[in-house]
Amino acid sequence: MWVLLRGGYPLRILLPLRGEWMGRRGLPRSLVPGSPRRRYRKEALPALEVPVLPVTATEIRQYLRAHGISFQDGHSCLRAPSPFVKALQPKDQTGATASFSLFIDKTTGRFLCMTSLAEGSWEDFQASVEGRGDGAREGVLLGEAPEAEDSEEVQRIWDRAIPLWELPEPEEAQLARVMFGLTKVTDDTLRRFSVRYLRPARSLVFPWLSPGGLGLRGLKLLSAEVQGDEVHYKETTIPRPGVYHNLFGLPLISRRDVEVVLTGRELDSLALNQSTGLPTLALPRGTACLPPALLPYLEQFRRIVLWLGDDLRSWEAAKLFARKLNPKRCSLLREEVLGELSNVEQAAGIRWNRFPDLNRLLKGHRKGELTVFTGPTGSGKTTFISEYALDLCTQGVNTLWGSFEISNVRLARVMLTQFAVGRLEEQLDKYDEWADRFEDLPLYFMTFHGQQSIRTVIDTMQHAVYVYDICHVVIDNLQFMMGHEQLSTDRIAAQDYIVGAFRKFATDNSCHVTLVIHPRKEDDDKELQTASIFGSAKASQEADNVLILQDRKLVTGPGKRYLQVSKNRFDGDVGVFPLEFNKSSLTFSIPPKSKARLKKVKDDNGLVTKKPSSGKKGAVPQNSKTCLGQAHHPYQPDPSKPSR
Repeated sequence: MWVLLRGGYPLRILLPLRGEWMGRRGLPRSLVPGSPRRRYRKEALPALEVPVLPVTATEIRQYLRAHGISFQDGHSCLRAPSPFVKALQPKDQTGATASFSLFIDKTTGRFLCMTSLAEGSWEDFQASVEGRGDGAREGVLLGEAPEAEDSEEVQRIWDRAIPLWELPEPEEAQLARVMFGLTKVTDDTLRRFSVRYLRPARSLVFPWLSPGGLGLRGLKLLSAEVQGDEVHYKETTIPRPGVYHNLFGLPLISRRDVEVVLTGRELDSLALNQSTGLPTLALPRGTACLPPALLPYLEQFRRIVLWLGDDLRSWEAAKLFARKLNPKRCSLLREEVLGELSNVEQAAGIRWNRFPDLNRLLKGHRKGELTVFTGPTGSGKTTFISEYALDLCTQGVNTLWGSFEISNVRLARVMLTQFAVGRLEEQLDKYDEWADRFEDLPLYFMTFHGQQSIRTVIDTMQHAVYVYDICHVVIDNLQFMMGHEQLSTDRIAAQDYIVGAFRKFATDNSCHVTLVIHPRKEDDDKELQTASIFGSAKASQEADNVLILQDRKLVTGPGKRYLQVSKNRFDGDVGVFPLEFNKSSLTFSIPPKSKARLKKVKDDNGLVTKKPSSGKKGAVPQNSKTCLGQAHHPYQPDPSKPSR
């Protein structure tokens, strides 16, 4: 089975879906050694019978004081003398503060020694301090270097790349500068940042160097494609995203620097450094994520200017990153981004590519909201919500899945089939291509299965927001979490408490939560309503959006599914639109050249209603008299161009 859940969290509660393979997309075949094949490293995943509470900053300080370890309180980390550095190591120019080379994250307890590059969890640090002897301190917990085959590929590509000014054809160099917007960036700037150009791939090559510039640890390749009047950029990183993190421009940072500009793109970093003279660093994943592993490298700065873009998503990312960095030292260089907040389309959130009718009703997917989703047993709730979340994830919405009813392996197979818009069992030659793209999605899975404590689940979600910058959490489903609640023998009261906890989490963390709730038992011939949601009215009251997957039984043919938006707090638009399930791709979005939809439906008076023209909208308002099943869906997913 291709799925592998690997953990970066010491408690093994949250495990990202990750894998490794030898080939790299976007590179010439001559640069890829041998035929592409997958290789995985499997780690033991111990079961947690008793959840371990995360460490707090207060507990870290108390522990350090109890063991006589001096420390300095920083913006996001605590600095302490490193037990992984030999006592005889000579001091540098900073004198007394040179020994404080150990950085401990205040939120997670993870540590990094800047001198030895030792790193690990809070439990690892405790083990090294408590009575293990000096021998335990030697060579333990050294930070992992990239895989050997990654290192070889990085060095091979780096050796093949050359500086722009060394290109043999001046026309080629000028074209590259125009394509990447480097016409005003000088050769001296490119030389200081060690930027090169890979001719076979027509890509800029940005190096990730170890602190001090002593070694090459990774690369980011940026290619440009002209589509119409616009230029679209495509990034390829080695090692793969999530495996290794670095900051472009890090070797140019001096210990005396107290201000830095943090950008989302390497090209912005080059231009800003040249025009302002300020130190600049580029995040490895742009506005998608600020990995906590990079926080120690930003601890020295008293002021951090966030230059991430001028749209609403960049503004939200800047606010999220500022929480990690300490908002008091963060500021925006682009003040005009405030004007974007009044833009209605951007304020509406991320729009779905596969469900245009959902856009017409909900307008978009917004942070900080709670969506309640329900539907009859066997109607395809998990399958639909899987595609619903996958659509957003392909557009860069970092997603955390909590599947308490079906296994993560089974869920991942469903999502991979939906992502490829077809069963890969029937096209094995395309398996590696689709699986490779799927692994690059910002998609994470909880390892819970079955009944769980709401407190443990909330703690895991909060950890995911901090570490992975999660913007969307899917909980499937509420009933499977209720068994461990000891608040009351009243199941309704227990459910109300859980719904309130999710509502508070969504608001406090500016994260969208989609909560699947089974309906109460209804007659098969009756459609579900908002009141059909199991429990009291608290779920529908707390929710910003209520979606109902209806499975309508038709007299003239088989059952027909449609989605009903029965609550929309954003602008009040509610309504219904038909869905068509494609068994081969496990999707509810309309496939290319689909068969004719239901053409005729008898209304209550026995009259036949004509099918509307294809130019009309598919979403049917709640008060419309148009029969269901007659709407036209303009979306046709192109499997060769998945949404990113």
